[in-house]
Amino acid sequence: MENLLDHPVLVLLVSLAGFWMSAWLGSRLRALRKSQNQLSGEDFSLIIGGTLTLLALIIGFSFSMATGRYDQRKNLEEQEANAIGTEYVRADLLPIADAAKVRQLLRSYLDQRILFYVTRDPQQLRQIDNETTRLQTDLWSAVATPASAQPTPIAAVVVWGMNDVLNSQGYTQAAWWNRIPMGAWILMIAIALFSNFLVGYSAHEKSLLFFLILPVAISVTLFLIADIDSPRAGVIHVRPQNLQSTAQSLAPR
Repeated sequence: MENLLDHPVLVLLVSLAGFWMSAWLGSRLRALRKSQNQLSGEDFSLIIGGTLTLLALIIGFSFSMATGRYDQRKNLEEQEANAIGTEYVRADLLPIADAAKVRQLLRSYLDQRILFYVTRDPQQLRQIDNETTRLQTDLWSAVATPASAQPTPIAAVVVWGMNDVLNSQGYTQAAWWNRIPMGAWILMIAIALFSNFLVGYSAHEKSLLFFLILPVAISVTLFLIADIDSPRAGVIHVRPQNLQSTAQSLAPR
């Protein structure tokens, strides 16, 4: 089952329709009620102001969470590129045959890590994950075997560097799974619907354009949050610039 939040454009369209309908229902309820003096204008403005303030706070916190996770994914991409580049250099500490094997595996592994960032097809992504797992096993075996044969401090440095390479992939994967909680989305959308309803109920102007102002503003904001929070969908992505730069520097000449 696909997650609606992985499609920011769909979030924009669905939320816009829902918020506009909520505002329209509020205006219709006001038109059907005969008595409009149960709440004074000042009391009603206080309620609307408090609701909109609460909505703004929740949107602000959610936007901060999304940008924080985006920055985390960028930083981990840089750390992963540094770990691979460092281990590629440390491979020179191994015997010649083992060093050549490790460097070849690292180049193949680096290609898979770049594909992980740019691939959007789920089926291809599963193939990349399987190939990455296989290469990780081969990489660990390529450094563990000579280190076991000759357990020296130099060999330990190479093994430690490979451990960083493998761990960095796990940190990256965890960061891509770390999304804004669904409970936060539900609360944000519920308060947004209630806010639009109150604005529609309090509005004296019933033109179509008037009821689109707040729904459009909130929908565009939710679209931006969903876009930043989604690692693969939308238009805002973490590009593997550091990994690609590392791949160019490690290309065999």
